[in-house]
Parts: sequence; structure tokens; C-alpha cells
Amino acid sequence: MNRRTVIRSATGVAALATFGVAEGTAGTAFAATSSSSSSSSTSSAYSLELDPTAWSYDSTNDVYYQIGKVYVANPAATDYENLSIYVPGAYLTATANSDGTTYTAKANPKGTVGAYSGRTAPIVIPVNTPGYAQQAPATSYSYTSVSAYLEAGLVYVWPGLRGRDSSTSTRSDAAPWGVTDLKAAVRFLRYNRSVLPGSTDDIVLFGMSGGGAQDTVAGTSGDSPLFHPYLRTIGAAMEDAQGRPLSDAVAGVMAWCPITDLAEANLSYEWNMGQFASTGTRASTTWTSAYSADLAKAWPKYLNRLGLRDEHGKRLELTESGNGTYLSGSYYDHLIEVITTSLNNFLSDNTFPYTITTQGGPPGSGQTGTSTTYETVADYIAYLNTGSTWVTYDAATNTATVSGLEGFVNSQKTANKPVGAFDGYSRGQGENSVFAMGLNAPSHFAPLTRDVIKANETTYATYSDWNTDYGVSAYDGDFAKKDSVGKDMAWRGDAYNPLYFLSPAFAGYRQSKVARHWRIRTGIMQGDTANTTEINVRLALLNYGIRDVDFATVWALAHTMAERAGDPTTNFISWVESVVKK
Repeated sequence: MNRRTVIRSATGVAALATFGVAEGTAGTAFAATSSSSSSSSTSSAYSLELDPTAWSYDSTNDVYYQIGKVYVANPAATDYENLSIYVPGAYLTATANSDGTTYTAKANPKGTVGAYSGRTAPIVIPVNTPGYAQQAPATSYSYTSVSAYLEAGLVYVWPGLRGRDSSTSTRSDAAPWGVTDLKAAVRFLRYNRSVLPGSTDDIVLFGMSGGGAQDTVAGTSGDSPLFHPYLRTIGAAMEDAQGRPLSDAVAGVMAWCPITDLAEANLSYEWNMGQFASTGTRASTTWTSAYSADLAKAWPKYLNRLGLRDEHGKRLELTESGNGTYLSGSYYDHLIEVITTSLNNFLSDNTFPYTITTQGGPPGSGQTGTSTTYETVADYIAYLNTGSTWVTYDAATNTATVSGLEGFVNSQKTANKPVGAFDGYSRGQGENSVFAMGLNAPSHFAPLTRDVIKANETTYATYSDWNTDYGVSAYDGDFAKKDSVGKDMAWRGDAYNPLYFLSPAFAGYRQSKVARHWRIRTGIMQGDTANTTEINVRLALLNYGIRDVDFATVWALAHTMAERAGDPTTNFISWVESVVKK
């Protein structure tokens, strides 16, 4: 593959025809010792075959399941690289084994649950990896955690995945191992297609935050050669017994608040939010205040080279403005339109009096927020305009108009991360550990950030709080290192950048199979990433030719499984049913 990139991202900067994936005839008598399915070793520690005699059965809820099946032939971490499968009872025909606890079962394609049969049931895979952390595999059976999916007729597969915090003294689990493991699990399912109920053509990933990011990466990078060296190292299923390639492309992706596009995230964060802040690391006496301004100025240049277009084909760009940093142009207008739509959806979805509860901390933190009740829409609009007037409201039509980004950010989306929000200048951000080169070895990973440091380092050095450890040599040193597979940061960064696969500005464009169905939801108030993160993924998908992109930014919600209405799980299950082939 041509490794030259048009935009300097991690290197200095075939869509599917149907919902299913063209995968050949996967999963018959695959030989676990095949050199194409594992590493260069001629022996394999684990069989890739799913054992049809090893099913357990929950008779109360009519569920067959297997827990802890290793999904690669030569695992690096058996404590993570195993999965569990949960199947509605109607999809298997089983007989009890002599041990009295397990069952031998074969797929029953005619068994039905709800809208699906044992042949058509989609397979859903959770990606619960906050901050790109690891996903622990199931160690015991629990019906409660999977009941909603099984009752809807879905097959549920829960893989363990390595991640940011699972490295050991002898093993680095940093990127791209999390998505590599996810791809290996998908390949395992296709390898076992003949014995596994459900449709391996209709695999759908779902996750939030770092999980939403990793399922976005997996959904855009199907069969990308960037992952092949990693997959072969752990003995993932690459071919079936007849030598036909297996695919790790998926059919659909549900992403809530995906924290992705990390290569440019320092820049977009400062353009979208940081340029309106003046405290903390953005206070005028700090070198990072100048750094913030320079990052903000660099992002429009990157954005304009992406060549993004809206759904009507209009080119979206940023232009210089009289106030602020590049707060003008068609892209800026598009962003304001997205914000305005989100607010008007909120007004149409809700009635007043209305109580808004702010999020007290990260999901699952147990921290409680504060609640405020607004008696009328006028009261709420007045609250939005407390600092400055940036929203006008027409009571006759119950619609609002947003006049600019600064008022919105200062009211609803203030920066809560320091400058260098993702690739930290002292390698102190969580994402530096995502790209670590070993245990306790966080690394720089963003060449666009490195370029800003190089261009302005002399100026930064005039500030009293500057440290030479923050200079460009630290970035260059990290970028030169290679991981256990022999790949450098450029390779790894490209592998984890969805736009690398979606945008013609990058060498990875149309070098992968992109999921055909997408549902993206994000809380518009989150300070965890710029508004532009999810917007650009949506635009790039549409520009790529993906027709089904269900996208919404949800007003008054932050970093959570944001939905305009209803329950996230119920909405996800309904969405899967609406797009899958019956």
C-alpha cells in the first residue's frame, strides 16, 4: 500500500454494496495451524473452532451461552482475548451431554424470536472501553446484562479487549491492540459461521466515548492492511480452509460521544473552545496561552485541506474573520446550523416547566449534578443569554436562532481540558497512554501538534514556565520508536484515525471496507472533545458515499449516552431492526 499521505497526520499528516459484508464462504473446516491464520509459527496454542458440544443453558430464560472462548490461535493475553456468546434458545437445537451440565447444539435457522430467525438475527458487540481502556471479558453468566438484546432476538457477543491500562511489564496493550482484538473477534465469528447462529453478515458494534471511538475506527477500517501485521501476530483467522479471505468489516456502528480523530484533536479543541477561554493553561502569562492560540490557528488549515462537503455538495471551509480565529466561512456556518438544529430539536421535544440536571462527573462516577427548573421557554432563553445575547427566540414558531460560536461555548461548552487536551505537552493526558510504547511509557502521537511546537518553540521559550522537555525533540524521539510488531507511531496513528480511511486527503482512502449503517449521538455540552469531532466523521461518511448516517447532537446533555428521547438500549435495538435485512 502507498504510505504517502496528502495531509500530514500520523505520517507527517471499497464501500460494501449491501448491509452485509462480502466475505466468501467463511468458517468451515479451518485449520488452526494454517500459517495464514496465525503468526509465522507453525503451531498454535488454541483452536479457533467453536466447540458445539460446550454450550451451557439457562432454562429459565431459554438462553444458550459459552463463556471464555479464546478467539485467536496465539493470544498475547488470554485474560482478555476471549469472548462469550449468548444465543436465544430458539436459534439452537440441542441435546444434553452426559455430564448433565453442558449441551451439544447445532444452529436452527428456522427458529424465530421477534423479527428474526436463527439465520437472520444480527450479532451485536459491545465496545465498553472508556478512555480507550481495556474491556474485561465475562467470567460468569448473567442474564440481566444481556436480556434486552436477547429478548429482541439478537445474538450478543461480548469480547475481552486489551487497552490503555492493561499493559504489563512484558506486554504493551496500547493502540492499535484494542481494535485489533475487536477485529480478531469479528473474524472468529465468521470463521465459525457454519456452527454459530445468527448472521455474520450483519455484525453491529456499539459503544460510548472511547468505546464509540474504537467502534468508529473498526467501522471505517474494515480489512485495512494496517491491521494485518497485528492480526497475524496473535493468530487471528485470516482465511478459511479453502484459502478464501475472511473479513473483519462490520455492517453497522452505534457510537455515542466518540472521542476520536485524535491526530488533530489538540487543534480542533483550541479552535472550537480554547480560543474563548482565558484562565488556567490559557491565562495570558503562560506559554500555553500562546500554544493555545497557535493550535487554534493551525486547525483551519488542516480542516480546509480535508475538502469536506455538506449533504448538498457545498464545499465547507473556514476563512479569516475580524474577531476570533477563523470564525467565518461555510464550515463555520454549518457548525452554527448544527448547534441551532440541536437547540430547536430540544425545544420541540420538550415542554415547560422543564428541569435540566447537569452531569456531575464522568458516567458511572456516582457524582451528582445540579438541577434547575425553567418555568417557560423565555426563562430558559434568558438563562442561555446570561453572559451575552447569542440566542434569539420566536415564540410564534417556537424556534431559536444561534448567532455565533463564542456565545454558545461560553454558555454551554466551556473547555474543561488543559491546552494540549489530547497529546499533552508533558505526555500527561490519557491519550498519551493510548499510544504508549510500553508499561508506564506514555508517548506523543500527533504530528500536527509537533509541527505547531516546532514552528513556535523559540517564542514559547521566552515564557518563564516553559520547559525544554516540552520541545519538538520529545515528539521526534517518540515518533521514531517502533512497537513489538515493528511499526512506528505514524503507522499506529493512521490505524486509529477514522478520517484516514474516509477522506481523500489521506493515503488510506478507499483502502478499507466501511460499514454501511451508522448511528451517531453526542451530548452537545460535553467538554471532552470539540463539536467538530462527530460532525467531521458524519460529513466524511456522507462524502465517502455512505447513505445511512443517522446523526444528532443532543441539547442539554454532556458526555453520556445521549438521546433526544427514550432509552439508549431500546433506541439502539430499534435502530438495528430498522436497518438490518430480515
